[in-house]
Amino acid sequence: MAIKIALAGNPNSGKTTLFNVLTGSNQFVGNWPGVTVEKKEGKLKKHEGVTITDLPGIYSLSPYTLEEVVARNYLITERPDAIINIVDGTNIERNLYLSTQLMELG
Repeated sequence: MAIKIALAGNPNSGKTTLFNVLTGSNQFVGNWPGVTVEKKEGKLKKHEGVTITDLPGIYSLSPYTLEEVVARNYLITERPDAIINIVDGTNIERNLYLSTQLMELG
């Protein structure tokens, strides 16, 4: 049985760094918004039945930017088995807004 896990969070919160560690990939990481503008997929190391999806950084599920459209569409239409919400502890309030929206997805 294939398992789909999505990495979601604000821009520059560490999603792609975690994706690279989990999958053994070498996706480009930058310290400015817009580095990841489309989703990236990879297999979890040593667990080929698990697909990890690195979503673009978003602040909200209300789509205003291309990144937010890509992430929201994936979460709504693909319905991953789990969402790992990456939170930047330096700005909890802004990050928890998205966390609340992700919890409301069910």
